[in-house]
Amino acid sequence: MIDVDLSLVNWSRAQFAFTAMYHWIFVPLTLGLSFLCAFYETIYLKTGDEEWKKITRFWMTLFGINFAIGVATGIILEFEFGTNWSNYSWMVGDIFGAPLAIEGIFAFFIEASFFAVMFFGWNRVSKGFHCFSTWMVAIGSNLSAVWILVANGWMQNPVGMVFNPETARFEMENFAAVVFNPVAVSKFTHASSSGFVMASAFVLTVSCWYLLRGKHVQMAKKSIVVASVFGLIASVFVGFTGDEAAYEVAQKQPMKLAAMEGLFTGERGAGLVAFGIINNSKGPGDAQDAFLFDVKIPGLLSLLANREFGSFVPGIDDLVYGNEKEGVMGVNTMMEKGKLALADLSSFREAKKNNLEDAAADALARFEVNKEFMGYGYLNTPEEAVPPANIVFNAFHLMVVMGTLLPAIFAAFLFFTLKNSVTKQKWLLPVGLFTALFAFLAQQAGWVTAEVGRQPWAIHGMMPVKIATTNLSTTSVQITFAMFAAVFTLLLLAEISIMLKQIAIGPEGH
Repeated sequence: MIDVDLSLVNWSRAQFAFTAMYHWIFVPLTLGLSFLCAFYETIYLKTGDEEWKKITRFWMTLFGINFAIGVATGIILEFEFGTNWSNYSWMVGDIFGAPLAIEGIFAFFIEASFFAVMFFGWNRVSKGFHCFSTWMVAIGSNLSAVWILVANGWMQNPVGMVFNPETARFEMENFAAVVFNPVAVSKFTHASSSGFVMASAFVLTVSCWYLLRGKHVQMAKKSIVVASVFGLIASVFVGFTGDEAAYEVAQKQPMKLAAMEGLFTGERGAGLVAFGIINNSKGPGDAQDAFLFDVKIPGLLSLLANREFGSFVPGIDDLVYGNEKEGVMGVNTMMEKGKLALADLSSFREAKKNNLEDAAADALARFEVNKEFMGYGYLNTPEEAVPPANIVFNAFHLMVVMGTLLPAIFAAFLFFTLKNSVTKQKWLLPVGLFTALFAFLAQQAGWVTAEVGRQPWAIHGMMPVKIATTNLSTTSVQITFAMFAAVFTLLLLAEISIMLKQIAIGPEGH
């Protein structure tokens, strides 16, 4: 049994999750709104119409407010890797730190270099260079997301590294493998395109508010046209990237996929849950039904997970206890191998310490046989490898529902705006007021699916969260949690207040 203070682990996890979810309020809007500002300014550059300049400067102001708060929360989030997760940082810093360093040196440098020109360079530089600066800020913002998600993708699918038994640390072996990790690629394309949807929905919501009040009507209509086109294209792309992301999950993190679909017993020709109410009391290995009620599309989950009809999709019970018939190794077996690996690693380090080279070589040879299961040796029970299926299932399906609704809204707004009848659609404008909320729910639900679904792992299969923590007192984490909760809430209220004030002023007072 591994002796761990679970109270410390849970409070550290809660603090990091709280910080990350607050940060994720701002990031998607930054990613998408930066490109919308670039689109609006490009139209101004091409047409010379001053109305488009007003539109650009208005949305640019809202982008700047959101960007500033996002940076503040992001910096704190990165510091927490050192304060709350020092064991994690020490063991994988050579790998995890590389993309974060590149993000700061390269991507953030691009943003910082052109940010001042974008905001303060009107009438100080040429129109063309100012537009170029706006595009560079947009590109820099999204390049930041690339490197952050490369780091996160590595946590979900650790590749391009080796474990050094002498130092007990993971070390970079293949930087290209880390960068082009298929999980990281699918995460970036899905997260960035969903950010484009978020920003488009935000523009629709603000523009609908103006239309319902008969204010800035032409500005609102023009903003809606561009945002609807951008949002509609991005929504379709989100569907494709989401499918690819789910496929990578099925191949690399089958336990997460099983939780996403509430699948406890594996099936050939498994159906995709179109709608379901999951049984919250259902656990691995018990005889209860997984759902109180569900509607499935026959065979579709097998096709999406393996690109093959009739293929086997393992369920939670198969992954926990094994399924020899289908060739699925259970967590129970992996735990046995993992504990052997940890024992052999300890023997190797002890032999090296005492200069017993032959004993060290024997221990190292035994360790190499089972080292890929090392992380499972830290688990106390097989069931510990199962994420909370009810949370993951509900979050995933909320994301899918919101993601399906949004393209229909964008298409409706584009159609009626181009027909110059959007203000006559009394049913549509109130829907538009809630579009940003729908996108926000999809964003947060997607984050919960990705991060809660990979529990209990800090590094999938290699390091459980309980091993990654810093040796702090639980009280100190509780105190900082309360401090961060207060500060972040004040920051959020400040952003909302400033945003609402700027929206009330409108494009004339950019």
